[in-house]
Amino acid sequence: MDYKLLLFDLDGTLLRSDKTISEHTLSVLNGCRNKGMMLGVSTSRSEQNSMTFLSELLPDILISSGGALVKQNGVLLYKAIFSAEETKDMIRTARAVCGADCEITIDTLEHHYWNYKIDPKKQDQSWGDSIYTDFEGFSQESLKMCVEIFDEEKANLLKGSLPQCDCIRFSDGFWYKFTRKGVTKEKAILELCDVCHMTTENIMAFGDDFADIGMLKLCGLGIAMGNAISEVKEIADDVTTSNDEDGVADYLEKCFLV
Repeated sequence: MDYKLLLFDLDGTLLRSDKTISEHTLSVLNGCRNKGMMLGVSTSRSEQNSMTFLSELLPDILISSGGALVKQNGVLLYKAIFSAEETKDMIRTARAVCGADCEITIDTLEHHYWNYKIDPKKQDQSWGDSIYTDFEGFSQESLKMCVEIFDEEKANLLKGSLPQCDCIRFSDGFWYKFTRKGVTKEKAILELCDVCHMTTENIMAFGDDFADIGMLKLCGLGIAMGNAISEVKEIADDVTTSNDEDGVADYLEKCFLV
């Protein structure tokens, strides 16, 4: 198959547990780029947060905020936003259902906002920049909302209270991601293919979590990481080693550089 784009989730896939990309992986990726393949990242992180980890790679394609924003070499290809009023209503609804003190993050086109109780950089220095806000009077367009919900019943109630949203939980905690209905990584890929005049068969994708399942099923070849949840491994075309074992590089090296 003529693969034109190699597409990677970020956390648990391209990034090791210490939130770095190994020198070996960077070398293999550059080798693939030299063979004419584009490199892309598809992540639930915001664009600004993602680029904290990608200064050396500089991907050709960046799908961020869970598919709500797509850029090619910094040029906007697609966005799916909530209006300022919709964003305000989503925050108000989340607090009504999950409690006034629930933690919320909001991605806008320019920033990542968070009413954190503990500064994330005090827990992990690799964390990208977040702007603290109590969200009182918050009035901006947004791409994505995440809410930390420890009670599954409340999570289901919030999903039902936001019918205009798609919701996916992250497997490594109690955070739930809300994007506009129909906005997913796979929807972003279809938008990208339309603009770049290629098909999904021309894409090899790697992932590890619930939000990657649609992406791996859609693309020409979907690869699960060795550390992926079982649901991802079950639908993947193949499985590589873990993110801490350079699973991405290991697979690509065997495919293209041997």
